[in-house]
Amino acid sequence: MTAKIVVLNGVGSAGKSSIARALQTITATPFLHVQMDAFIDMLPEALQDHADGFSFETVLEDGKPSVVIRSGPVGARAMRGMRHAIAAMAGQGNNLIVDDVIFNDEIAEYRGLLSAFDLHVVGVMAPLEVLEAREAARGDRMPGLARWQYHRVHKGMDYDLEVDTSQLTPLECARRIQQEFQL
Repeated sequence: MTAKIVVLNGVGSAGKSSIARALQTITATPFLHVQMDAFIDMLPEALQDHADGFSFETVLEDGKPSVVIRSGPVGARAMRGMRHAIAAMAGQGNNLIVDDVIFNDEIAEYRGLLSAFDLHVVGVMAPLEVLEAREAARGDRMPGLARWQYHRVHKGMDYDLEVDTSQLTPLECARRIQQEFQL
């Protein structure tokens, strides 16, 4: 049986992890939840804000903080490794829910690596002011991450489905995904 993969793409604090956990509770077959953050956490702490790993620079955008994220060679290699690991997991028959923040040509790599599987890409949306409020409430995010990601994450993306987490609960989003893709 071909593995099913749901890629949830959205700005940090959009609700991807909450949707993934809700989706795991309602699918007909088991799905593993693969989080981009788990792969970032694999990096040595010394590379968490370093030019070789991932670096963060706060700039002002419209008078508000915006955190520019840059990946160095080790960080970029870790993220490529994540995408290849996802393909390897699917190759062993695992159904996957992937929780990621996708930029640039990363979606093309995903589509190439996962072309043999039942792949569905879902855009997880919310207005910027909602994302910034969630980011502040969480307390574990740098203020401005959502602002910098907001116009970049969905740019040029072609989604199979979009869900708006400012309008729907995580479970309602999960139900839409489950029904749309018959999971």
